[in-house]
Amino acid sequence: MPRVAGCDPGTSSLDVLVLDDGTAADQTRFDPDQLRADPAAAVRWLRDRGPFDLVAGPSGYGLPLVRADRCTDAQLGLMALVRPDERASATGVAGFSAVARAFRDSGLPVVFLPGVIHLPTVPAHRKLNKIDLGTPDKLCVAALAVDRVADTWTREGPVCVVELGTAFTAAVVVNERGEVVDGAGGTAGAFGWRSGGAWDGEAAYLLSPLRKTDLFEGGAAGVGDEEIRRAAYVESLVKTVAGLCGLHEPTDRFEKVILSGRLFAAEPAFVESLHLTETLAPFARSEYEVVALPLLDGAWVKEAAQGAAVIADGLAGGRFRPVVDGLRLREAAGTVLDWLTHPRAAEVRGWFG
Repeated sequence: MPRVAGCDPGTSSLDVLVLDDGTAADQTRFDPDQLRADPAAAVRWLRDRGPFDLVAGPSGYGLPLVRADRCTDAQLGLMALVRPDERASATGVAGFSAVARAFRDSGLPVVFLPGVIHLPTVPAHRKLNKIDLGTPDKLCVAALAVDRVADTWTREGPVCVVELGTAFTAAVVVNERGEVVDGAGGTAGAFGWRSGGAWDGEAAYLLSPLRKTDLFEGGAAGVGDEEIRRAAYVESLVKTVAGLCGLHEPTDRFEKVILSGRLFAAEPAFVESLHLTETLAPFARSEYEVVALPLLDGAWVKEAAQGAAVIADGLAGGRFRPVVDGLRLREAAGTVLDWLTHPRAAEVRGWFG
């Protein structure tokens, strides 16, 4: 009967969910201003509700199931991915780094989770020159989806989990065995609400030197013309889901397209205007298989926090162990920088030890 917690350090908030024997027992949300003023606020909240068997901590770009007591400063750097020249000025990411460090040094049984690129189930050729195929929070949403649709998923084909965040848009493919096999996320993914999605290299060159904060700019929120904004967002999402759909057997469609994300609550009118059920129906077996991700009973925090708690429970041997075993998280390995082939990649790796 494990008691665990899961965290999601999203752009708009850090959410925490406590599960007691797989059941929601407590939950909370910390806004960015709270965490900037007090990076250890979430740690104290958890200490007051312990003890815990395991806590899935805020993991940024991800580590391969690294326990807090073994997490080095270099590994903390890999979760944030800030260049040395920006480490004193990248305010938003510096805030994440302070929170992650508080979790690392908390004495709680914290584990930092992998991203999609760390998983052995993603073929190597899909990782080349990629860092973000789906960050740990997107992997957590996929874990929640696997559990939540288990009763209606025949496992005759893959599902696609689409996450509409308040900054980034991502899509993750889970095959019929419950393994993540592909993904597109962040600045390698579709047009986002705040982020412009996949970068045109020429634009990146002309706008350089880029700052970390530039990765959170250029999205739909900054487009003044509503019709253009909507068209850009929809078409980018369709291209992403269609591209993933075309690669994965045994069918030419996903068994389900599962929709999730904070944008549904933050910008409901915009999301409603996208008509996602009809828009994404061609990539599912029918429009009835484009579905909203059901939440855990009694939980209201973000789906990624719920998924993180599901993973923590599974790693601790609880009710959700089959989900974690299917995802093969214990086989996660490497770093997010391993697959860069540019001649300067060794220099970049050197920035992180």
